[in-house]
Amino acid sequence: MSDGVVPQSPPAGLAPRPSGAGVRFDEEQPVTVVLVRHGQTTMTVARGYSGSGEPGPPLDGTGIRQANDAADLVDRVGRDLWGDIRYPNLVIASPMVRTQMTGAIIAERLGLPVRTDATFQEADFGEWQGLTAEQIEERWPGQLEPWHTAANVRPPGGESIEDVGVRLRRGLDALLAEGVDRTVVVVSHAVSIRAALGVTMGAQPSSWSQLRVAPASVSIIRLFEDRRDEVAVAGAPSEGWSTGR
Repeated sequence: MSDGVVPQSPPAGLAPRPSGAGVRFDEEQPVTVVLVRHGQTTMTVARGYSGSGEPGPPLDGTGIRQANDAADLVDRVGRDLWGDIRYPNLVIASPMVRTQMTGAIIAERLGLPVRTDATFQEADFGEWQGLTAEQIEERWPGQLEPWHTAANVRPPGGESIEDVGVRLRRGLDALLAEGVDRTVVVVSHAVSIRAALGVTMGAQPSSWSQLRVAPASVSIIRLFEDRRDEVAVAGAPSEGWSTGR
Protein backbone atom coordinates (compact mmCIF):
# COMPACT_ATOMS: atom_id res chain seq x y z
CA MET A 1 0.00 0.00 0.00
CA SER A 2 1.10 3.55 -0.68
CA ASP A 3 1.69 5.80 2.31
CA GLY A 4 1.05 8.89 0.21
CA VAL A 5 4.70 9.83 -0.26
CA VAL A 6 5.70 10.62 -3.84
CA PRO A 7 8.42 8.22 -5.05
CA GLN A 8 11.74 9.84 -5.88
CA SER A 9 14.49 8.90 -8.29
CA PRO A 10 17.83 9.11 -6.46
CA PRO A 11 20.96 10.47 -8.14
CA ALA A 12 23.10 7.88 -9.90
CA GLY A 13 24.82 5.55 -7.47
CA LEU A 14 22.47 6.17 -4.55
CA ALA A 15 19.78 3.90 -3.16
CA PRO A 16 16.21 5.24 -2.99
CA ARG A 17 15.25 7.12 0.15
CA PRO A 18 14.42 4.36 2.63
CA SER A 19 11.09 3.83 4.33
CA GLY A 20 10.91 5.99 7.42
CA ALA A 21 13.23 8.69 6.07
CA GLY A 22 12.24 12.31 6.50
CA VAL A 23 9.29 13.00 4.20
CA ARG A 24 9.99 15.13 1.13
CA PHE A 25 8.03 15.78 -2.06
CA ASP A 26 10.96 16.80 -4.26
CA GLU A 27 14.30 15.47 -5.36
CA GLU A 28 16.47 18.01 -3.55
CA GLN A 29 19.72 16.61 -2.17
CA PRO A 30 21.22 17.57 1.19
CA VAL A 31 24.66 17.89 2.62
CA THR A 32 24.95 14.97 5.02
CA VAL A 33 26.93 15.55 8.21
CA VAL A 34 28.26 12.55 10.12
CA LEU A 35 28.88 13.77 13.66
CA VAL A 36 31.41 11.71 15.61
CA ARG A 37 32.19 12.30 19.26
CA HIS A 38 35.85 11.84 20.19
CA GLY A 39 37.01 8.76 22.05
CA GLN A 40 37.59 8.47 25.78
CA THR A 41 40.15 10.55 27.70
CA THR A 42 41.11 10.70 31.36
CA MET A 43 38.68 13.61 31.74
CA THR A 44 35.89 11.47 30.29
CA VAL A 45 36.53 8.89 33.00
CA ALA A 46 36.76 11.54 35.73
CA ARG A 47 33.54 13.14 34.42
CA GLY A 48 35.22 16.52 34.36
CA TYR A 49 33.98 19.47 32.31
CA SER A 50 36.67 19.70 29.64
CA GLY A 51 35.83 22.50 27.22
CA SER A 52 37.40 24.68 24.58
CA GLY A 53 39.29 26.84 27.06
CA GLU A 54 42.19 24.34 27.02
CA PRO A 55 43.51 21.91 24.39
CA GLY A 56 42.56 19.12 26.77
CA PRO A 57 43.96 15.64 27.31
CA PRO A 58 44.72 13.13 24.54
CA LEU A 59 42.81 9.93 23.97
CA ASP A 60 43.69 7.15 26.39
CA GLY A 61 44.12 3.53 25.30
CA THR A 62 40.40 2.90 25.37
CA GLY A 63 39.79 6.11 23.44
CA ILE A 64 42.16 5.04 20.66
CA ARG A 65 40.32 1.74 20.35
CA GLN A 66 37.01 3.59 20.29
CA ALA A 67 38.28 5.94 17.57
CA ASN A 68 39.20 2.94 15.44
CA ASP A 69 35.72 1.49 16.00
CA ALA A 70 34.25 4.83 14.89
CA ALA A 71 36.46 4.76 11.80
CA ASP A 72 35.11 1.27 10.97
CA LEU A 73 31.55 2.54 11.20
CA VAL A 74 32.11 5.75 9.26
CA ASP A 75 33.91 3.83 6.51
CA ARG A 76 30.68 1.85 5.97
CA VAL A 77 28.53 4.94 5.36
CA GLY A 78 27.34 4.85 1.76
CA ARG A 79 28.86 1.40 1.24
CA ASP A 80 26.95 -1.32 3.08
CA LEU A 81 25.15 1.02 5.51
CA TRP A 82 22.88 3.98 4.71
CA GLY A 83 23.00 3.41 0.97
CA ASP A 84 21.07 6.62 0.24
CA ILE A 85 24.01 8.63 1.63
CA ARG A 86 27.21 9.49 -0.23
CA TYR A 87 30.50 8.05 1.01
CA PRO A 88 32.32 10.79 2.98
CA ASN A 89 34.58 13.15 1.06
CA LEU A 90 35.64 15.54 3.84
CA VAL A 91 36.75 15.18 7.47
CA ILE A 92 36.60 18.14 9.86
CA ALA A 93 37.74 18.10 13.49
CA SER A 94 37.61 20.63 16.28
CA PRO A 95 41.04 21.88 17.40
CA MET A 96 41.00 19.99 20.71
CA VAL A 97 43.67 17.30 21.09
CA ARG A 98 41.14 14.49 21.51
CA THR A 99 39.17 15.41 18.38
CA GLN A 100 42.32 15.87 16.32
CA MET A 101 43.46 12.38 17.33
CA THR A 102 40.05 10.84 16.63
CA GLY A 103 39.76 12.73 13.35
CA ALA A 104 43.21 11.59 12.22
CA ILE A 105 42.30 7.93 12.78
CA ILE A 106 39.04 8.31 10.84
CA ALA A 107 40.65 10.33 8.05
CA GLU A 108 43.40 7.76 7.59
CA ARG A 109 40.76 5.04 7.20
CA LEU A 110 38.91 7.13 4.59
CA GLY A 111 42.05 8.29 2.77
CA LEU A 112 41.32 11.96 3.44
CA PRO A 113 43.06 14.89 5.16
CA VAL A 114 41.66 16.56 8.28
CA ARG A 115 40.39 20.15 8.19
CA THR A 116 40.35 21.96 11.55
CA ASP A 117 37.36 24.16 12.38
CA ALA A 118 36.93 25.79 15.79
CA THR A 119 33.21 26.29 15.12
CA PHE A 120 32.75 22.66 16.13
CA GLN A 121 34.79 22.82 19.35
CA GLU A 122 33.33 21.99 22.74
CA ALA A 123 31.46 24.51 24.88
CA ASP A 124 33.63 27.02 26.70
CA PHE A 125 33.10 26.18 30.36
CA GLY A 126 34.89 29.30 31.60
CA GLU A 127 35.79 28.98 35.28
CA TRP A 128 34.19 25.53 35.38
CA GLN A 129 36.95 24.17 33.14
CA GLY A 130 38.43 20.93 34.47
CA LEU A 131 36.03 20.64 37.41
CA THR A 132 33.64 17.81 38.17
CA ALA A 133 29.92 18.36 38.67
CA GLU A 134 30.40 18.04 42.43
CA GLN A 135 33.12 20.69 42.46
CA ILE A 136 31.02 23.06 40.35
CA GLU A 137 28.02 22.61 42.63
CA GLU A 138 30.16 23.27 45.69
CA ARG A 139 31.58 26.54 44.30
CA TRP A 140 28.53 27.74 42.31
CA PRO A 141 25.52 26.24 44.10
CA GLY A 142 22.45 25.76 41.95
CA GLN A 143 24.07 26.84 38.65
CA LEU A 144 25.00 23.59 36.90
CA GLU A 145 21.55 22.04 36.55
CA PRO A 146 19.99 25.15 34.93
CA TRP A 147 23.01 25.39 32.64
CA HIS A 148 21.85 22.07 31.21
CA THR A 149 18.08 22.40 31.60
CA ALA A 150 17.32 26.11 31.18
CA ALA A 151 20.12 26.45 28.61
CA ASN A 152 20.50 30.23 29.00
CA VAL A 153 22.83 30.14 32.03
CA ARG A 154 26.48 30.97 31.37
CA PRO A 155 29.36 29.75 33.55
CA PRO A 156 31.61 32.64 34.61
CA GLY A 157 33.54 33.49 31.45
CA GLY A 158 31.92 30.69 29.44
CA GLU A 159 29.12 29.79 27.03
CA SER A 160 25.50 28.84 27.60
CA ILE A 161 23.89 25.93 25.79
CA GLU A 162 22.05 28.50 23.67
CA ASP A 163 25.39 30.10 22.75
CA VAL A 164 26.71 26.74 21.60
CA GLY A 165 23.59 26.26 19.49
CA VAL A 166 24.09 29.59 17.73
CA ARG A 167 27.69 28.66 16.98
CA LEU A 168 26.78 25.19 15.68
CA ARG A 169 23.98 26.56 13.51
CA ARG A 170 26.51 28.89 11.94
CA GLY A 171 28.89 26.00 11.29
CA LEU A 172 26.20 23.79 9.77
CA ASP A 173 24.96 26.63 7.57
CA ALA A 174 28.52 27.08 6.30
CA LEU A 175 28.73 23.39 5.36
CA LEU A 176 25.44 23.65 3.49
CA ALA A 177 26.66 26.76 1.65
CA GLU A 178 29.73 24.83 0.45
CA GLY A 179 27.52 22.45 -1.52
CA VAL A 180 25.01 19.63 -1.30
CA ASP A 181 24.98 15.98 -2.45
CA ARG A 182 28.07 15.18 -0.37
CA THR A 183 28.92 13.79 3.06
CA VAL A 184 31.08 15.55 5.64
CA VAL A 185 32.43 13.90 8.79
CA VAL A 186 32.65 16.31 11.75
CA VAL A 187 34.55 15.09 14.82
CA SER A 188 33.28 17.06 17.79
CA HIS A 189 32.14 16.88 21.42
CA ALA A 190 29.12 15.90 23.50
CA VAL A 191 27.61 19.35 24.10
CA SER A 192 28.30 20.51 20.55
CA ILE A 193 26.87 17.37 18.95
CA ARG A 194 23.74 17.68 21.10
CA ALA A 195 23.46 21.27 19.89
CA ALA A 196 23.86 20.21 16.25
CA LEU A 197 21.13 17.60 16.66
CA GLY A 198 18.93 20.07 18.53
CA VAL A 199 19.11 22.87 15.99
CA THR A 200 18.54 20.36 13.18
CA MET A 201 15.33 19.16 14.87
CA GLY A 202 14.26 22.67 15.82
CA ALA A 203 14.05 21.52 19.45
CA GLN A 204 14.25 23.87 22.41
CA PRO A 205 17.80 24.16 23.81
CA SER A 206 16.48 23.17 27.24
CA SER A 207 15.80 19.67 25.86
CA TRP A 208 19.16 19.01 24.21
CA SER A 209 20.76 17.51 27.33
CA GLN A 210 18.29 14.61 27.01
CA LEU A 211 20.20 13.32 23.97
CA ARG A 212 22.69 10.55 24.68
CA VAL A 213 26.03 11.12 22.90
CA ALA A 214 28.52 8.53 24.16
CA PRO A 215 32.26 8.60 23.39
CA ALA A 216 32.95 7.65 19.75
CA SER A 217 29.23 7.53 18.97
CA VAL A 218 27.98 8.47 15.51
CA SER A 219 25.05 10.73 14.64
CA ILE A 220 23.92 11.65 11.13
CA ILE A 221 22.02 14.76 10.08
CA ARG A 222 20.93 15.81 6.59
CA LEU A 223 20.69 19.52 5.85
CA PHE A 224 18.51 20.84 3.04
CA GLU A 225 18.39 24.34 1.62
CA ASP A 226 14.73 24.75 2.67
CA ARG A 227 15.63 23.87 6.30
CA ARG A 228 13.37 20.79 6.32
CA ASP A 229 16.30 18.92 7.77
CA GLU A 230 16.48 15.31 8.89
CA VAL A 231 18.05 13.56 11.87
CA ALA A 232 18.90 10.14 10.42
CA VAL A 233 20.89 8.75 13.36
CA ALA A 234 21.37 9.99 16.93
CA GLY A 235 24.14 8.67 19.13
CA ALA A 236 24.73 5.23 17.59
CA PRO A 237 27.53 3.42 19.46
CA SER A 238 30.42 2.52 17.16
CA GLU A 239 31.59 -0.57 19.03
CA GLY A 240 30.75 -3.82 17.31
CA TRP A 241 30.44 -2.46 13.77
CA SER A 242 33.83 -3.67 12.58
CA THR A 243 33.87 -5.65 9.34
CA GLY A 244 37.11 -7.29 10.37
CA ARG A 245 39.26 -5.23 8.05
